[in-house]
Amino acid sequence: MVVEFPKSLWAATAPERPLSSPLQGVEETDVAIIGAGFTGLSAAIEARKRGHAATVIEGKAAGWGASGRNNGQVIPILTSAEPDVWVSRYGDAGKRMVRLIGNSGDVLFDLVREFGMQAEAEQSGWFQPAHSPGRVKLSQKRVDAWQRHGFPAELKDAKACADLLGTEFWYGGMYNPTGGHINPLALAREMARVAEHLGAVIHEESPATSFERVGSQWIIKTPKGTLKARALIMASNAYTGELAPRLAPRIARSIVPVLSWQMATEPVGDNLRQKLLPGRQAVSDTRGDLRFFRYDARNRLITGGAVIGSIDVANRVRRKAAKNLTEAFPELGVPEMTHVWSGYIGMNWDRFPRVHRLGPDGWAWIGCNGRGVALGTSLGRELARAATGQPEDELALPVTEPHPFPMHGIVRRVAPTYLTWLKRQDHKEINL
Repeated sequence: MVVEFPKSLWAATAPERPLSSPLQGVEETDVAIIGAGFTGLSAAIEARKRGHAATVIEGKAAGWGASGRNNGQVIPILTSAEPDVWVSRYGDAGKRMVRLIGNSGDVLFDLVREFGMQAEAEQSGWFQPAHSPGRVKLSQKRVDAWQRHGFPAELKDAKACADLLGTEFWYGGMYNPTGGHINPLALAREMARVAEHLGAVIHEESPATSFERVGSQWIIKTPKGTLKARALIMASNAYTGELAPRLAPRIARSIVPVLSWQMATEPVGDNLRQKLLPGRQAVSDTRGDLRFFRYDARNRLITGGAVIGSIDVANRVRRKAAKNLTEAFPELGVPEMTHVWSGYIGMNWDRFPRVHRLGPDGWAWIGCNGRGVALGTSLGRELARAATGQPEDELALPVTEPHPFPMHGIVRRVAPTYLTWLKRQDHKEINL
């Protein structure tokens, strides 16, 4: 059995993992999990640690979707979902969600350390540099908010920012020491290894085509088999409607899958690497048209970007990302991109992830909005705790009903043009 992965840097460097067998016939378990990405595999690990049988069904292979295609930045905050808004919207559940988000970097790296996962993990911190003087005020506001909730955010002034990055291109920004970066496909495969070592069952090449509650059980169908379970966790996020459009259409249409492009440079020479980003932090700035980068274990800069339109996208985004790096780090020259790849991220209208109840002992979350590495891992653990009996009022699960986008197909086609608006906003100074 072979599942083809995108030709990414991660597919070229992550340790190989033999595929598990597809689901065939009828099986029973305690907790059924749809999706073998960070959320589903984290949930399987937690369910087994709590003594419950867990079975994961995956349409392709562990880490095939967004979990194995992203930039690998471990970011312990969300894009625009500020902590005080969580509390104002959801009360105590919002407070618990803020704690989950703020702890999400540590949750991921602690899991890596607990099981000795070989995932190129570096908890070197995450930095969000401000791209204009006004955005420094935004950085200060975010630092103040996260500090009020007890997390170690700090403001870097222009000099400290230049020292951290090795360039004066930015104006200051917010730093969080609990973030960092990983090889995402390696992490997903290591999480699968650990889940199986703990006794979880994983069936790959087994796309869920339907699920329903029958009596006291969930019945999940795949092309060749049926899985029966007391509890169900749907952990397919941006790919919920991609492999089986009828699986959960209302949830799938509540987000817009948007292609996120990633790429890698040639390895940076030692002298330059020690000058540019010497602390090896993960970096993503305050732009809507985001500039982001970090080193991998081979000292390649891993970056990416977005462009409008569908013609020659890979080459256009390659040139744009190289230009962005050159603007910030002239010493690099114009870097050559050796690997270019893409995958979906799940975006929604306000960039708040959503937690949904599918029915008795049935849970899902969706809407990573580009921050799914740390968040997905933490929410997988949280959903497993819910599915194995921990009271909901102890968990970070602010439950809502799905709200599908009207005319979802049209919205999906025009969503990339949103970048034009973001770029205009980036050029406007803000006053707080």
